[in-house]
Amino acid sequence: MFGLLGATVNAAAVLAGGLIGLMIGKALDKKISDAVMTGLALVVIYIGISGAFKGNNTLVAIISIAAGAVIGTLLDLDGAIIKLGKKLEDTVSKNGNGNIARGFVSASLLFCVGAMSITGPLDSGLTGNHTIQYTKALLDGIGAIVFASSLGVGVLFSAAFIFVYQGSITLLAVYIKPFLNETVINEMTCVGSLLIMALGLNMLGITKIKVMNYIPAVFLPILLCMIPAFG
Repeated sequence: MFGLLGATVNAAAVLAGGLIGLMIGKALDKKISDAVMTGLALVVIYIGISGAFKGNNTLVAIISIAAGAVIGTLLDLDGAIIKLGKKLEDTVSKNGNGNIARGFVSASLLFCVGAMSITGPLDSGLTGNHTIQYTKALLDGIGAIVFASSLGVGVLFSAAFIFVYQGSITLLAVYIKPFLNETVINEMTCVGSLLIMALGLNMLGITKIKVMNYIPAVFLPILLCMIPAFG
């Protein structure tokens, strides 16, 4: 259980931040809430652009996005997350309007894509050092306050996703460490950041990209970087 301490703290921070954000959100006027949401979307796009430059091989990003889109669409990941969102809506509120699914997906993607989401759990699993995850927990907790104030209760459910995602990496650290060198992590961050940009565009209402269908793309650099031409 102590090996999962970092993932537990990170999930708890998002849960706590989300609760604070919900209280703040209820006190905000709709015009202010909409303005905050627009500003948040711009920040998300900025985060995506910054992370996209981590990659060094454009071809890896192109192939990963294309192949990931095919896999995700065939598996209908977007449809699956919408169904989950509807179940959450039915459980939490009789008058749900899709915001729970929106908050859940948006927060989960933002908090689980990036170098710290990989290196932190790896450190926890291999050395028992949770420092990176504690730092990430602080950052995510602050982010959850802002997200939940605009996107609502769905952000709280992302805490469970964070725990499962980072906990899995921690438990599998010994086995996946050899495949996750700096180059691979940078390419994964690049691809994931492109999805974060798409998320920001969706939040602004500019696009309606089914971001969840592209999730497999984030993991494809692991395979591509094993090929000498890409590694």
